[in-house]
Amino acid sequence: MTKPPLELLIAAPRGFCAGVDRAIRIVELALEKHQAPVFVRHEIVHNKFVVDSLKAQGAVFVEELDQVPDGAPVVFSAHGVPKSVPADAQARGLDYLDATCPLVSKVHRQAERLVAMGRHIVFIGHAGHPEVIGTFGQVPAGSMTLIETVADAEAMQPAEPDNLAFLTQTTLSVDDTAAVVAVLERRFPAIQAPKGEDICYATSNRQAAVKAIAAACDAMLVIGAPNSSNSVRLVEVATREGTPARLIQRAADLDWTFLDGVATLGITAGASAPELLVRELVDHLAERFDITEREVETTRETVAFKLPRGLEAAA
Repeated sequence: MTKPPLELLIAAPRGFCAGVDRAIRIVELALEKHQAPVFVRHEIVHNKFVVDSLKAQGAVFVEELDQVPDGAPVVFSAHGVPKSVPADAQARGLDYLDATCPLVSKVHRQAERLVAMGRHIVFIGHAGHPEVIGTFGQVPAGSMTLIETVADAEAMQPAEPDNLAFLTQTTLSVDDTAAVVAVLERRFPAIQAPKGEDICYATSNRQAAVKAIAAACDAMLVIGAPNSSNSVRLVEVATREGTPARLIQRAADLDWTFLDGVATLGITAGASAPELLVRELVDHLAERFDITEREVETTRETVAFKLPRGLEAAA
Protein backbone atom coordinates (compact mmCIF):
# COMPACT_ATOMS: atom_id res chain seq x y z
CA MET A 1 0.00 0.00 0.00
CA THR A 2 1.31 3.44 -0.94
CA LYS A 3 2.27 5.61 2.01
CA PRO A 4 0.98 9.19 2.09
CA PRO A 5 3.66 11.85 1.51
CA LEU A 6 4.95 13.94 4.40
CA GLU A 7 7.47 16.76 4.09
CA LEU A 8 9.64 17.34 7.15
CA LEU A 9 11.16 20.74 7.84
CA ILE A 10 13.82 20.23 10.49
CA ALA A 11 14.91 23.33 12.39
CA ALA A 12 18.57 24.14 12.89
CA PRO A 13 19.97 24.87 15.39
CA ARG A 14 18.18 22.30 17.56
CA GLY A 15 19.05 19.91 20.35
CA PHE A 16 22.08 19.99 22.61
CA CYS A 17 23.69 23.32 23.46
CA ALA A 18 27.25 23.79 24.70
CA GLY A 19 26.19 23.94 28.36
CA VAL A 20 24.30 20.64 28.13
CA ASP A 21 27.17 18.98 26.25
CA ARG A 22 29.58 20.12 28.95
CA ALA A 23 27.36 18.97 31.84
CA ILE A 24 26.89 15.47 30.42
CA ARG A 25 30.61 15.20 29.69
CA ILE A 26 31.41 16.18 33.29
CA VAL A 27 29.32 13.28 34.60
CA GLU A 28 30.87 10.85 32.11
CA LEU A 29 34.41 11.93 32.99
CA ALA A 30 33.64 11.81 36.71
CA LEU A 31 32.52 8.20 36.23
CA GLU A 32 35.77 7.43 34.39
CA LYS A 33 37.84 9.10 37.09
CA HIS A 34 36.05 7.86 40.23
CA GLN A 35 34.19 4.76 38.97
CA ALA A 36 30.53 4.19 39.83
CA PRO A 37 28.66 5.35 41.74
CA VAL A 38 28.94 9.08 41.06
CA PHE A 39 26.09 11.05 42.62
CA VAL A 40 24.34 13.85 40.73
CA ARG A 41 22.25 16.43 42.60
CA HIS A 42 19.09 16.99 40.56
CA GLU A 43 18.69 15.87 36.92
CA ILE A 44 21.94 16.89 35.22
CA VAL A 45 19.76 18.26 32.37
CA HIS A 46 16.00 18.00 31.95
CA ASN A 47 15.82 14.96 29.66
CA LYS A 48 14.76 11.46 30.73
CA PHE A 49 16.72 9.73 27.95
CA VAL A 50 19.95 11.47 28.99
CA VAL A 51 19.36 10.80 32.70
CA ASP A 52 18.56 7.12 32.06
CA SER A 53 21.68 6.76 29.89
CA LEU A 54 23.87 8.16 32.67
CA LYS A 55 22.13 5.96 35.26
CA ALA A 56 23.07 2.95 33.13
CA GLN A 57 26.71 4.07 33.35
CA GLY A 58 26.57 4.29 37.16
CA ALA A 59 25.31 7.79 37.94
CA VAL A 60 22.94 8.03 40.90
CA PHE A 61 20.53 10.98 40.85
CA VAL A 62 19.40 12.55 44.12
CA GLU A 63 17.43 15.68 44.96
CA GLU A 64 19.39 16.83 48.00
CA LEU A 65 22.98 16.67 49.22
CA ASP A 66 22.06 14.79 52.39
CA GLN A 67 21.26 11.79 50.16
CA VAL A 68 24.93 11.61 49.10
CA PRO A 69 27.04 9.27 51.30
CA ASP A 70 30.15 10.65 53.02
CA GLY A 71 33.21 10.44 50.79
CA ALA A 72 31.23 9.97 47.54
CA PRO A 73 31.83 12.17 44.47
CA VAL A 74 28.92 14.44 43.54
CA VAL A 75 28.10 16.60 40.50
CA PHE A 76 25.84 19.68 40.59
CA SER A 77 23.42 20.05 37.66
CA ALA A 78 23.69 22.42 34.70
CA HIS A 79 20.90 24.61 36.15
CA GLY A 80 23.07 25.88 39.01
CA VAL A 81 22.69 25.58 42.78
CA PRO A 82 22.39 27.98 45.72
CA LYS A 83 25.71 28.92 47.37
CA SER A 84 24.72 26.84 50.40
CA VAL A 85 25.04 23.60 48.41
CA PRO A 86 28.80 23.73 47.61
CA ALA A 87 29.36 25.16 51.11
CA ASP A 88 27.62 22.10 52.61
CA ALA A 89 29.60 19.81 50.32
CA GLN A 90 32.86 21.40 51.45
CA ALA A 91 31.85 21.16 55.11
CA ARG A 92 31.25 17.44 54.64
CA GLY A 93 34.49 16.94 52.72
CA LEU A 94 32.68 15.76 49.59
CA ASP A 95 34.54 15.69 46.28
CA TYR A 96 32.21 17.78 44.11
CA LEU A 97 32.13 19.02 40.53
CA ASP A 98 29.98 21.96 39.47
CA ALA A 99 28.38 21.42 36.04
CA THR A 100 26.50 24.74 36.14
CA CYS A 101 26.26 26.18 32.63
CA PRO A 102 28.76 29.07 32.36
CA LEU A 103 25.96 31.32 31.06
CA VAL A 104 23.95 30.63 34.23
CA SER A 105 27.08 31.30 36.31
CA LYS A 106 27.38 34.65 34.52
CA VAL A 107 23.90 35.59 35.78
CA HIS A 108 24.93 34.49 39.30
CA ARG A 109 27.95 36.82 39.22
CA GLN A 110 25.83 39.71 37.92
CA ALA A 111 23.38 39.20 40.79
CA GLU A 112 26.22 39.33 43.33
CA ARG A 113 27.64 42.51 41.79
CA LEU A 114 24.29 44.29 41.67
CA VAL A 115 23.49 43.46 45.30
CA ALA A 116 26.98 44.64 46.32
CA MET A 117 26.16 47.94 44.57
CA GLY A 118 23.00 48.20 46.69
CA ARG A 119 20.54 47.52 43.87
CA HIS A 120 17.36 45.49 44.36
CA ILE A 121 17.02 42.90 41.60
CA VAL A 122 13.83 42.17 39.70
CA PHE A 123 14.33 38.62 38.42
CA ILE A 124 12.24 37.46 35.47
CA GLY A 125 11.77 33.71 35.58
CA HIS A 126 9.57 30.74 36.42
CA ALA A 127 8.86 30.06 40.09
CA GLY A 128 10.24 26.72 41.27
CA HIS A 129 12.60 26.20 38.32
CA PRO A 130 16.01 25.00 39.59
CA GLU A 131 17.81 27.81 37.74
CA VAL A 132 15.69 30.38 39.58
CA ILE A 133 16.26 28.65 42.93
CA GLY A 134 20.01 28.57 42.25
CA THR A 135 20.17 32.24 41.29
CA PHE A 136 18.17 33.39 44.31
CA GLY A 137 20.58 31.34 46.42
CA GLN A 138 23.52 33.52 45.36
CA VAL A 139 22.38 36.59 47.25
CA PRO A 140 20.89 37.40 50.68
CA ALA A 141 17.17 36.75 51.16
CA GLY A 142 15.09 39.77 50.19
CA SER A 143 17.63 41.04 47.63
CA MET A 144 15.56 39.84 44.68
CA THR A 145 11.91 39.86 43.63
CA LEU A 146 10.64 37.22 41.20
CA ILE A 147 8.20 38.21 38.47
CA GLU A 148 6.86 35.91 35.78
CA THR A 149 4.45 37.93 33.65
CA VAL A 150 3.55 41.36 32.29
CA ALA A 151 0.81 41.48 34.93
CA ASP A 152 3.42 40.90 37.67
CA ALA A 153 5.53 43.74 36.24
CA GLU A 154 2.51 46.08 36.22
CA ALA A 155 1.56 45.16 39.79
CA MET A 156 4.90 45.24 41.60
CA GLN A 157 5.44 48.05 44.10
CA PRO A 158 9.15 48.18 45.01
CA ALA A 159 10.29 50.04 48.11
CA GLU A 160 12.93 51.94 46.10
CA PRO A 161 11.69 52.28 42.50
CA ASP A 162 14.75 54.29 41.46
CA ASN A 163 17.21 51.67 42.70
CA LEU A 164 16.32 48.60 40.63
CA ALA A 165 18.09 46.28 38.22
CA PHE A 166 16.70 43.30 36.32
CA LEU A 167 18.07 39.91 35.38
CA THR A 168 16.42 36.95 33.68
CA GLN A 169 16.40 33.18 33.63
CA THR A 170 18.42 31.97 30.62
CA THR A 171 15.69 29.79 29.08
CA LEU A 172 12.73 32.16 28.72
CA SER A 173 10.62 33.13 25.74
CA VAL A 174 12.46 35.97 24.00
CA ASP A 175 9.18 37.70 23.05
CA ASP A 176 7.50 37.28 26.45
CA THR A 177 10.59 38.55 28.24
CA ALA A 178 10.82 41.58 25.96
CA ALA A 179 7.21 42.43 26.85
CA VAL A 180 7.94 42.17 30.59
CA VAL A 181 11.11 44.27 30.24
CA ALA A 182 9.17 46.93 28.30
CA VAL A 183 6.76 47.29 31.23
CA LEU A 184 9.59 47.48 33.76
CA GLU A 185 11.43 50.13 31.74
CA ARG A 186 8.23 52.17 31.30
CA ARG A 187 7.33 52.03 35.00
CA PHE A 188 10.88 52.34 36.34
CA PRO A 189 12.98 54.38 33.87
CA ALA A 190 16.07 54.16 36.10
CA ILE A 191 16.09 50.34 36.15
CA GLN A 192 19.49 48.91 35.22
CA ALA A 193 19.57 46.31 32.43
CA PRO A 194 22.07 43.42 32.40
CA LYS A 195 25.32 43.73 30.48
CA GLY A 196 24.43 41.70 27.41
CA GLU A 197 21.45 39.40 27.05
CA ASP A 198 20.71 36.98 29.89
CA ILE A 199 18.56 34.67 27.74
CA CYS A 200 21.20 32.31 26.39
CA TYR A 201 22.27 32.10 22.76
CA ALA A 202 20.91 28.55 22.43
CA THR A 203 17.43 29.46 23.69
CA SER A 204 17.27 32.49 21.38
CA ASN A 205 18.60 30.55 18.38
CA ARG A 206 16.17 27.65 18.79
CA GLN A 207 13.21 30.01 19.08
CA ALA A 208 14.33 31.92 15.97
CA ALA A 209 14.71 28.62 14.06
CA VAL A 210 11.13 27.63 14.96
CA LYS A 211 9.83 31.03 13.82
CA ALA A 212 11.66 30.57 10.50
CA ILE A 213 9.77 27.39 9.62
CA ALA A 214 6.48 27.61 11.54
CA ALA A 215 4.54 29.48 8.85
CA ALA A 216 5.47 26.83 6.26
CA CYS A 217 4.32 23.95 8.50
CA ASP A 218 0.87 22.51 9.11
CA ALA A 219 2.02 21.30 12.53
CA MET A 220 5.19 21.07 14.63
CA LEU A 221 6.68 18.52 17.00
CA VAL A 222 9.15 19.57 19.68
CA ILE A 223 11.27 16.85 21.27
CA GLY A 224 11.94 17.61 24.91
CA ALA A 225 10.87 17.05 28.49
CA PRO A 226 7.81 18.68 30.06
CA ASN A 227 10.04 20.12 32.82
CA SER A 228 12.48 21.57 30.26
CA SER A 229 11.82 25.31 30.18
CA ASN A 230 13.46 25.94 26.82
CA SER A 231 11.57 23.01 25.19
CA VAL A 232 8.17 24.21 26.46
CA ARG A 233 9.00 27.69 25.13
CA LEU A 234 9.52 26.22 21.63
CA VAL A 235 5.97 24.85 21.65
CA GLU A 236 4.71 28.28 22.72
CA VAL A 237 6.67 30.01 19.95
CA ALA A 238 5.23 27.73 17.25
CA THR A 239 1.70 28.08 18.62
CA ARG A 240 2.04 31.87 18.69
CA GLU A 241 3.00 31.76 15.02
CA GLY A 242 -0.34 30.03 14.36
CA THR A 243 1.03 26.50 13.97
CA PRO A 244 -0.35 23.65 16.12
CA ALA A 245 2.54 22.21 18.15
CA ARG A 246 3.09 19.33 20.56
CA LEU A 247 5.87 18.43 22.97
CA ILE A 248 6.93 14.77 22.97
CA GLN A 249 9.75 13.07 24.87
CA ARG A 250 10.25 10.15 22.46
CA ALA A 251 8.90 9.02 19.08
CA ALA A 252 6.72 6.44 20.84
CA ASP A 253 4.80 9.31 22.52
CA LEU A 254 3.49 10.56 19.17
CA ASP A 255 -0.29 10.54 18.80
CA TRP A 256 -0.78 9.75 15.12
CA THR A 257 -4.11 11.61 15.02
CA PHE A 258 -2.13 14.84 15.52
CA LEU A 259 -0.85 14.37 11.96
CA ASP A 260 -4.29 14.04 10.36
CA GLY A 261 -4.35 16.41 7.39
CA VAL A 262 -0.69 17.40 7.88
CA ALA A 263 1.36 17.61 4.67
CA THR A 264 4.33 19.54 6.08
CA LEU A 265 5.60 18.82 9.59
CA GLY A 266 8.15 20.90 11.44
CA ILE A 267 10.54 19.19 13.87
CA THR A 268 12.86 20.64 16.47
CA ALA A 269 14.40 19.61 19.79
CA GLY A 270 15.03 21.46 23.02
CA ALA A 271 18.56 22.21 24.20
CA SER A 272 18.68 19.12 26.45
CA ALA A 273 17.41 16.62 23.84
CA PRO A 274 20.01 14.57 21.90
CA GLU A 275 20.01 14.36 18.10
CA LEU A 276 19.50 10.60 18.44
CA LEU A 277 15.89 11.31 19.45
CA VAL A 278 15.32 13.45 16.34
CA ARG A 279 16.51 10.61 14.11
CA GLU A 280 14.36 8.17 16.08
CA LEU A 281 11.32 10.33 15.35
CA VAL A 282 12.14 10.61 11.63
CA ASP A 283 12.49 6.81 11.40
CA HIS A 284 9.18 6.39 13.26
CA LEU A 285 7.43 8.73 10.82
CA ALA A 286 8.92 6.84 7.86
CA GLU A 287 7.03 3.73 8.97
CA ARG A 288 3.72 5.39 8.01
CA PHE A 289 4.67 8.13 5.56
CA ASP A 290 6.74 8.59 2.43
CA ILE A 291 8.92 11.29 3.93
CA THR A 292 11.15 13.93 2.42
CA GLU A 293 13.22 15.94 4.85
CA ARG A 294 14.85 19.33 4.60
CA GLU A 295 16.94 21.05 7.23
CA VAL A 296 16.38 24.80 7.55
CA GLU A 297 19.42 26.41 9.18
CA THR A 298 19.05 29.94 10.53
CA THR A 299 22.45 30.20 12.21
CA ARG A 300 25.47 28.03 12.98
CA GLU A 301 26.56 27.56 16.58
CA THR A 302 30.27 27.31 17.40
CA VAL A 303 30.14 27.89 21.18
CA ALA A 304 32.15 25.50 23.38
CA PHE A 305 32.83 25.66 27.11
CA LYS A 306 35.89 24.49 29.01
CA LEU A 307 35.66 21.60 31.44
CA PRO A 308 36.33 22.20 35.16
CA ARG A 309 39.95 21.99 36.34
CA GLY A 310 40.93 18.46 37.12
CA LEU A 311 38.78 16.93 34.39
CA GLU A 312 40.58 18.38 31.36
CA ALA A 313 43.30 15.76 31.68
CA ALA A 314 40.74 12.97 31.69
CA ALA A 315 39.02 14.28 28.55
